[in-house]
Amino acid sequence: MTGTRDRILSRIRASNGRAGPVSADVAASNAARLAAHRANLVPARARGDAAALAERFVAFATEVAATVDRVAGPDAVPPAVAAYLARHNLKAELAAAPDPALDAFPWERQKTLAIRRGKALADDAVALTASFAGIAETGSLMVHSGANTPNTLHFMAPTHIAVLRTKDIVGSYEEAWAALRRRLGDAFPPRTVTLITGPSRTSDIEKTSYVGMHGPHRLHIILVDDQTA
Repeated sequence: MTGTRDRILSRIRASNGRAGPVSADVAASNAARLAAHRANLVPARARGDAAALAERFVAFATEVAATVDRVAGPDAVPPAVAAYLARHNLKAELAAAPDPALDAFPWERQKTLAIRRGKALADDAVALTASFAGIAETGSLMVHSGANTPNTLHFMAPTHIAVLRTKDIVGSYEEAWAALRRRLGDAFPPRTVTLITGPSRTSDIEKTSYVGMHGPHRLHIILVDDQTA
């Protein structure tokens, strides 16, 4: 495999007029560039104060068919989940990530909710997860896999409820990636990082848009307004 890779890379270098082995100087320069994680172009819509970014996130998320409930604090999250399930005539049963980020919410007060912690199963109708970050630039959620964040919860259930704190909304993708590197440290990169922009959809079949083909057909975001917390 290494020999095949080296041949492919050599052909790429040759096509760019860089035939021959990589010099020590070039190798060091490449390593420094990769380590610097320099930001790419950041559009104007990814800039602003915390309040502006939160409003922009909501606007773009709803534009791509996600729904958003803004709540005043952690205590309001369980009632908001129960109300959403009731509005859509869904059973008050959820598969939830064993994520410590969800432990901050008083689920025990919402007696109607039955919550099972763990990875998603084939018959789960609703999955509940926390979100690592919200990206105002496109109204996207960033989530990552891990022991406490099973990736199946983002894809298997028809309805995905994601909890996001306003303090975790950033303007650009570059900021989200930088925050993930800081959070995970030596564990970066995780096995998968997923960017979720609205419900799953595809137009591969005769250019007709279908929702829910490769994941949930509903994405509901509960945005916890805690910028000053």
